[in-house]
Amino acid sequence: MGLEIDRTVFAAEDFALFRERLSDNLGVLAGMLESPRFGQSAGSLGAELEMYVVDAGGRPLYRNQEILAAVDDPQLTLELNRYNLEYNLSPYALSEQPFVATEREILQKLSELRKVSNQFGGRIVPIGILPTLEVTDFGGHCVTDRRRYHALVQQLIARRGSAFKVHINGADPLQLEMEDITLEGANTSFQVHYRVNPADYADTFNAIQLMTPLAMAIGANSPTLFGHRLWHETRVPLFKQSIDTRHVDRYSWNEPARVNFGHGWVRRGALELFEEVVRLYPPLLPVCGEHSASTAQARGVTPDLAELRLHQSTVWLWNRPIFDHADGGQVRIEMRGLPAGPTAVDMVANAAFLIGLAEGVKPHINQLLPALPFSTAEYNFYRAAQHGLSAQLIWPDRQQSGCAARSAADIIEESLPIAQAGLDAIGIDADESRRYLNVILARLEAGTSGATWQLQSLARHNERNDAKQAAGLMLEDYMVNSEANIPVAQWPL
Repeated sequence: MGLEIDRTVFAAEDFALFRERLSDNLGVLAGMLESPRFGQSAGSLGAELEMYVVDAGGRPLYRNQEILAAVDDPQLTLELNRYNLEYNLSPYALSEQPFVATEREILQKLSELRKVSNQFGGRIVPIGILPTLEVTDFGGHCVTDRRRYHALVQQLIARRGSAFKVHINGADPLQLEMEDITLEGANTSFQVHYRVNPADYADTFNAIQLMTPLAMAIGANSPTLFGHRLWHETRVPLFKQSIDTRHVDRYSWNEPARVNFGHGWVRRGALELFEEVVRLYPPLLPVCGEHSASTAQARGVTPDLAELRLHQSTVWLWNRPIFDHADGGQVRIEMRGLPAGPTAVDMVANAAFLIGLAEGVKPHINQLLPALPFSTAEYNFYRAAQHGLSAQLIWPDRQQSGCAARSAADIIEESLPIAQAGLDAIGIDADESRRYLNVILARLEAGTSGATWQLQSLARHNERNDAKQAAGLMLEDYMVNSEANIPVAQWPL
């Protein structure tokens, strides 16, 4: 969401020109993807880490712009709400121990950021949803003062025409209405970018879609909101509902939600995913670059596809196609389902597990897809987010004759060798892959995720404290363990 724009008010002709530019972008991208030299690489890994800024009492601290200015790090950016920040971490080639390097960078960046934040009375927390949030932490007063965010809020409200409704079931169901989209800022994630060759894009993307529920089930870290015990990964329903501009009629057609799991298995390659984003979703921020993509290409410059990239940043697929004009152009897969936290090692383990699973299953992906309709893969995604390790998932088998439900924990246990084989296949050192898969194994053996630890810790603190005090005490325990980079499976209660 970080691309800045130069204005917040748009006319009809702005939208018309932007649509023309999007079509031009698609045509240029199609030509680039047809070139046998485009996007060829040995692969790389990058990530974005969103986080909360809190005060000494664990409550949101509205100082992200002041902290950003004091840190003076080009990799640090602002987020929608004034108590959120994001690090754009460095990309690492698969030959550079990318998971170890990413963990080290997270620890280094967070250490530096914490020192500066402390000058403003702040602390940094990587967590899917902050447990101490209150309804009063949302509204126009919490929006970061950037044109992009003000324009986005205005456009989504205009399209909705009424309050945004949030209804999430769970042990303590939550129902509320918000006049703006700032609840979106309650969600912080660890977004993983995986660069792949265009020829492998369809199979890799499908494999990541298939395996995302397993990483979601064991990586969940967002079990509460406003004191309500909801889904293990409450970010999933909250993000979708907090910016849903649709008025859904179950007896009529409905436009696609701007936050969703996708529209089907990829059949050909990356281009069809970019085309879907353009053809299915109306523009929100119609800001055009100085020159069209075809003009830039005619001048011998790699087009940046500025309009397509801006438009994509307003459609939040859980696994999203990304174009980058760096190095002559490349395509990546952005995995958005993983939450921030609990620790650097846990976040990187989630990423290694998901990428290993996808690469391990990729050689057989086209034999597995007929055994799992896409709607069932989407079902798996939401059930994993809802129930975590106890979710019952419909899992494909090349020898099956009919679908059946299985425990997410059992599937994960059987899939660990697949993840190991996948990491081996892309050249990850054995010690590196073992480090992170052992983190996953320890969680599995303990039946623990960030979400289950939070729920158990809250239950313990609730025995002697009211709900707000319990949330604050739990968060304090969480921050101590998180800063120590102790894997969550080893956290005491």
